[in-house]
Amino acid sequence: MRTRPTLSWTPAGEPLPRTTSLDDVVRIAGTGGAVVLSGAGLSTESGIPDYRGETGSLRRHTPMTYQEFVAAEHARRRYWARSHLGWRTIARARPNDGHRAVAALRAVGVVGGVITQNVDGLHQAAGTPDVVELHGSLDRVVCLSCRSRTPREELDRRLRAANPDFTATATRVNPDGDADLSDDDVRGFRVVPCRDCAGVLKPDVVFFGENVEPSRVDRCYRLVEQASALLVLGSSLTVMSGLRFVRRAAEAGKPVAIINQGPTRGDKYATVRVDLPLGRALTELVARLTA
Repeated sequence: MRTRPTLSWTPAGEPLPRTTSLDDVVRIAGTGGAVVLSGAGLSTESGIPDYRGETGSLRRHTPMTYQEFVAAEHARRRYWARSHLGWRTIARARPNDGHRAVAALRAVGVVGGVITQNVDGLHQAAGTPDVVELHGSLDRVVCLSCRSRTPREELDRRLRAANPDFTATATRVNPDGDADLSDDDVRGFRVVPCRDCAGVLKPDVVFFGENVEPSRVDRCYRLVEQASALLVLGSSLTVMSGLRFVRRAAEAGKPVAIINQGPTRGDKYATVRVDLPLGRALTELVARLTA
């Protein structure tokens, strides 16, 4: 029997102490060469909601799973109708103070590498090089048959041409670019196939229930193993795809600093847990580490 992926996590026992001071983070990161692991909480100040915060979309919305997407045409129609609309919001988003701070820390060597669980491309837009996109990116599309990859802008033009009367508006957009739409808005939407082989197109992102490419995971492990410390920014670490790198860092005796609003599944592995908005915290961190 197929089980659904882990979408939520409930803390057990007494919560571990948290702080609003960045003193320990400054000490940990000050030696340089830290690796950042960022999550959806870093992009909320750019207008992209997270999954699990106080206004997180998982409170109202169950994301499409990979198994649902590949199994049924109606599921793909629903996904693409919603994503066609939601992607425009993601594409319009701009980096916030947190993204710019990470780029600044990377430029001076405080941060030696960035792994992101986000699919919005905002780290790169802020000027951070060599970002490892753990879960892929919404600005690319992949064919599940021939594996060819094409720009999302191209698919957007094709979907507009195939659905000239599609005038739906989104009431809410989720971190994966999936917008909330009514069944009536979805019903008449036309999905287009791969231009090369007529196969099924999918955004080049890792859906819930789908595995991250092993080569990408190995690259992330290498970054963590070479790092002086791990800085977790805006992630609840609910899913194993991110939590495993926190565990690896802790097993190797490397300090782990978590800056996130609210508890995380990785708190027990952390050297310090900071509860602050990311833009404010990271701007202060830049000021203190580059003074």
